[in-house]
Amino acid sequence: MSVVTEESTITELSINTIRFLSVDAVQKANSGHPGLPMGAAPMAYVLWKKFMKHNPQNPDWYDRDRFVLSAGHGSMLVYSMLHLTGYDLPLEELKQFRQLGSKTPGHPENFQTRGVETTTGPLGQGFANGVGMAIAERFLAARFNKENFPIVDHYTYAIVSDGDVMEGVAQEAASLAGHLGLGKLIYLYDDNDISIDGSTDVTFTEDVGKRFEAYDWHVQHVDDGNDIDALSAAVEAAKGVTDKPSLIIVRTTIGFGSPNKQGTAGIHGSPLGPEEVVLTKRNLNWPEDEFFLVPDSVKSHMDECVVEGQKDEAEWTALFTRYAEAYPELATRFKQWMNGEFPADWESALPEFEAGSKMATRASSGKVINAVAPVIPNLVGGSADLTGSNKTGIDGSTDFQKETPHGRYFRFGVREHGMASICNGMVLHGGVRPYCATFLIFSDYLRPALRLSALMRQPVIYVLTHDSIGQGEDGPTHQPIEHLASLRAIPNLLVMRPGDANEVSQAWRVALQQETRPTAIVLTRQGVPTLDRSSNASAEGALKGAYVLSDSEGTPDIILMASGSEVGVIVGAAEMLRADGHAVRVVSAPCLDLFDEQPQSYKNSVLPPTVKRRLSVEAGATMGWDRYVGDAGRAFGLDRFGESAPGQVLFEHFGFTPENIAKVAKEML
Repeated sequence: MSVVTEESTITELSINTIRFLSVDAVQKANSGHPGLPMGAAPMAYVLWKKFMKHNPQNPDWYDRDRFVLSAGHGSMLVYSMLHLTGYDLPLEELKQFRQLGSKTPGHPENFQTRGVETTTGPLGQGFANGVGMAIAERFLAARFNKENFPIVDHYTYAIVSDGDVMEGVAQEAASLAGHLGLGKLIYLYDDNDISIDGSTDVTFTEDVGKRFEAYDWHVQHVDDGNDIDALSAAVEAAKGVTDKPSLIIVRTTIGFGSPNKQGTAGIHGSPLGPEEVVLTKRNLNWPEDEFFLVPDSVKSHMDECVVEGQKDEAEWTALFTRYAEAYPELATRFKQWMNGEFPADWESALPEFEAGSKMATRASSGKVINAVAPVIPNLVGGSADLTGSNKTGIDGSTDFQKETPHGRYFRFGVREHGMASICNGMVLHGGVRPYCATFLIFSDYLRPALRLSALMRQPVIYVLTHDSIGQGEDGPTHQPIEHLASLRAIPNLLVMRPGDANEVSQAWRVALQQETRPTAIVLTRQGVPTLDRSSNASAEGALKGAYVLSDSEGTPDIILMASGSEVGVIVGAAEMLRADGHAVRVVSAPCLDLFDEQPQSYKNSVLPPTVKRRLSVEAGATMGWDRYVGDAGRAFGLDRFGESAPGQVLFEHFGFTPENIAKVAKEML
């Protein structure tokens, strides 16, 4: 049996402990990715033990450094580090790797494991999240730090893989990070030349370093991923570069130590196998009959992270106490921002709009943003190069740029995917409440990050305009059809499609009230009437997802229901039907997700089960409406692509007019 020799240094022992905790967990689960932790263990050790400012006893400490394992398939690396450095992740949880209910799922989940900053796995997402975290740090530092009081002063570190730097979302985020000069962003690139299909030579032969230099990053190379001194020197040098993000390209060997599998794709996503585990332990002078071994000397050595973390936080707490004495209002505001608290009366700032005016809901949304922005100063946002079209600008606001990090408006450029993922990182960091914007059709380009907003329970606000064939002359490439249905299919996402300006105000109320889920606010390009509510229901009915907008006396002959711009259409159709003696109920349904959450008694009061004739109207795919119209009803929509013509012409062409909807309803009656 091999033994740990007395000559082994504590550094070597610690790194091999990281390796074999990962190897043993993957082998026990018979599932996972052992190769990355084995090769990247020295990087992780250097960061967590020598550089990172973190308190394992308080993972939520405001001024901690953030660590992102963007290569989330190597999740046992971060679990090993959390366990060894004193976080609440006992060894028993490592033994339950990838098992139901454990705190060590197959990929890191921010909501499941304390100390995990973000959910990673889809490659490139963690990379872009880290950019958002660094942006939030810089914004808050510019807003709160005073001379001799650097209360916001931390770094964002990440370990990224070949797959990460291949993904487009990472390239979008890297380009913006370089433009913004995010000097407290330091990434270590695990350059092992292996992906699932084998050597990266078959697909990936560019000079990554030169690419990142072109992005205006500071780039260094470490030729041996086991060289602790070289790794430490590179991180120290990166910290010295304050005007550029840093990429440290570290040449590693995937599965380091495995005699037969290191450096091959065979160790990327499969356990070593019992025989190879024994051979690897022998090769690295580790007890081959021990599993999940943490030598006492390693435990004592890594426990120093707890002591150092408590000391770092205590020093910061003392600094913040002095700050609060010198700047009491700023200190109170800082805590409110970091705790996600808004001023108590913020909802009173929501505007009300007079009936009769005709306004695109994207325009009324812009008015709402500018009404609440002065009251919620940490509401920040931006657009993917469509500010004028999305109406998302904040009047009088400075742009967030390299020279103006206090600015609250972001020019994300034509980078929809990177934009959304960066906003995830901003809200994960804490202290800011971001919104981002593009056309609804281009939600296709950001959907993976939006899905992760929902999965991670992060209240990012998505402003998605030009929501139908009303987009008009740009034609079917720019006219969303299936997008509402596809967004509604995402669990834990609220899709709000308000029907007029006052429903827009309520949609923003809903979005800003959320703490554990994102909201998509879907808005029109074209003008829609602001409804007369003097004798009809208040727009606050939108808070329940769907509500009776107007009604006839007695039991309705038919219920017309719609969202967005089609609400005005069914209001007009109802007037025609009533003129012909029909009893009609009009239901505005801006958010089917919220409506589904209401008690059955409320849902029955809006859609009485006894009324079988129901007609839904929405200028998009009809998928999903069958739940509300029932077997005897009809979903009137558009299950084909659009055409190129003025928007109103298309609404008439496809039958989204009061006259045609009244005709369809009469056919049902």
